[in-house]
Amino acid sequence: MPTSPSVRERTAEPSGPAGPVTPGPPGTGGDRRRRPERAALLRRIGLRVLALAVLLGLWQSVTALQLWSPVLVPSPAAVWRALLETSGTHDGVRGYQGHTLIEHLGISLRRIFVGAGAGVVAGLVAGVLMGTLPWVRVVLEPAVAFLRTLPPLAYFSLLIIWFGIDEAPKLWLLAIAAMPPVAVATASAVASAPTALVEAARAIGARRGQVVTSVVLPSALPEILVGVRLAFGIAYSSVVAAETVNGLPGIGGLIRDAQRYNQSDTVVLGLFAIGISGLLIDAALRLLADRLAPWRSHT
Repeated sequence: MPTSPSVRERTAEPSGPAGPVTPGPPGTGGDRRRRPERAALLRRIGLRVLALAVLLGLWQSVTALQLWSPVLVPSPAAVWRALLETSGTHDGVRGYQGHTLIEHLGISLRRIFVGAGAGVVAGLVAGVLMGTLPWVRVVLEPAVAFLRTLPPLAYFSLLIIWFGIDEAPKLWLLAIAAMPPVAVATASAVASAPTALVEAARAIGARRGQVVTSVVLPSALPEILVGVRLAFGIAYSSVVAAETVNGLPGIGGLIRDAQRYNQSDTVVLGLFAIGISGLLIDAALRLLADRLAPWRSHT
């Protein structure tokens, strides 16, 4: 009489020509998917390091050939010495004009975050109103476009007349420079919100404010964040103009003061400080954009 297979035989794993098929270790599939991403990241880092090394080599070669005076084109070694001198106390002199390089940069960053932050908030409010209310767009759009075309130095003198030479004109200049790109990006993104989603929200009884906060703004968030990145970039490029008058301490004031005394190594050092810190701020904003709007790619 044939016997039924045992429980162990019924539950045994199927075997192939090479023996039983066993599952791989946990996480193997994820590791395989991550390998191309890691390789691409390493390639990008390697290319950037190589590009920086080539630029540094060209800079050193130009200064070594002495095609121009060191006053015009300082060598990398001279800029490095300026970094060391402005970062501590040497021969009884602390930093540059009594403040270290990091203190100059920190004061400028504080001005940028306060001034540009106020400009971003004003741009968001103006952009939402312009994108949702046609009559507000008709009224505000020419003014925003007018401010966007003005170079910062064009109205800085007027701000000094109005607010004096202390912090107020600098903050106002950075706010005015940062507001238009955010307003334009926000208005365009809000106006192009998906009509189907807006109508669906209204159909279920959502009020205008609820439609804006729950549908329009989340849809417009990627473009708004691009406008914020542009605003901080413009504010950063305007910090030297903002610190032309009574700008010390401040990185822009350091550059302007060093320029008066033909200290080109300190000028180049200040430019590097602005550029590197600007890259870090932009990278932080890109990371924030990826976290808040992960469904969209950012450039």
